[in-house]
Amino acid sequence: MNIDAFHAFTLAILLLFVGKGLVARLGILRRYSIPEALVGGLACAFVVFVLYYGMGITVSFDLQARDALLLYFFAAIGLSTDARTLRHGGRPLLILSGLAIGFMVLQNLAGMETARAFGLDPRAGLMVGSISLTGGVGTTLAWSDYFVQTLGIAQAQELGLAANMIGLIAACTIGGPIASLLMRRHRLRASEDSALEIGTLHSDEQHARLDYYGVLLALLWLNFALMLGSGINAVVARTPLTLPAFVGCLLAGILLRMIGDWMRPNGRGRLWNWPSMQPGLALISDISLGLFLTMALMGLRLWELQPVLGFITVAMLVQIVLVIAFVLLIVFRAMGKDYQAAVMCAGFGGIALGSTATAIANMTAVTREHGAAREAFIVVPLVCGFVIDIANALVISLMAG
Repeated sequence: MNIDAFHAFTLAILLLFVGKGLVARLGILRRYSIPEALVGGLACAFVVFVLYYGMGITVSFDLQARDALLLYFFAAIGLSTDARTLRHGGRPLLILSGLAIGFMVLQNLAGMETARAFGLDPRAGLMVGSISLTGGVGTTLAWSDYFVQTLGIAQAQELGLAANMIGLIAACTIGGPIASLLMRRHRLRASEDSALEIGTLHSDEQHARLDYYGVLLALLWLNFALMLGSGINAVVARTPLTLPAFVGCLLAGILLRMIGDWMRPNGRGRLWNWPSMQPGLALISDISLGLFLTMALMGLRLWELQPVLGFITVAMLVQIVLVIAFVLLIVFRAMGKDYQAAVMCAGFGGIALGSTATAIANMTAVTREHGAAREAFIVVPLVCGFVIDIANALVISLMAG
């Protein structure tokens, strides 16, 4: 059964409503900041799994809208970033980058030792390490041919895709509870004067103030950011550097915000009216991220885990425990032991186990419940966009050689 792009997109909207409804009704989901998209997306993945095993029906979705939603989200992050606040990201950015790189090495060593314990080529453990978990699906597919054809690891792609599938779910599941634990243990709260620019607080969700002109302006500038981002990506493609497409949109959004603030220092004009467009931008950003993650999860094919279930189960348990310990014992302390650090810890689970989108989804879920963390939304996307992919390629090359 093939679900076309229009019906898949419509189903994703319905599933996001399901997730929002369950999170609104179940206090435990809000208490541990479980993303609404995770609830709805996994509900669909479970139904698809039951149909496959119970009735022999294979359901596949055309998810072509998914990547566009991610670009809109990161363009919104860029437009929401006041360049004057970027200078505050300097030291935390360097620290989190160093922690992420160090963890990639640790992650790969854990994967290699687990593979060795199962009598496999230790290099197969890299496919359940930073290749699939920190790198994601794109990195997994990019390295699969090398592992199969050059290193002779026959099931490399299956291992990587299965690990990424479990990691994506785990990343969404552990991020919020980690932040909640840290906040309770250290009695942390958001700054009272911090406005929540990405998303809305759960308590304010039904009362967001929007106007037609502001939403239209937000859409206009988001499209400008996507066009400029496409140009930036085209320039980067001509260099040896390889970066995800969302990085260009993030940079374009930051650049356009700088230009808009320079032309209109008071933030008010006919084509640049920040007070009017900001609520609409936050709403579009929140919807884009929620639908992206819902579509990513609803497309999971859980039955594909079966051939490598034993090794994958042990390897992923090791990796998840490693992430939790690293975040609680090292990341939180290194990032300052405050509310911003707790939100970054929620995002680190996404960095280490899922993707940039899951990192942001985790942080969004926490801030919607507890309040804004502006520095975290600057530092984490920059680490994911500029550091992770470049550093990961170098780490994999050295450890696979």
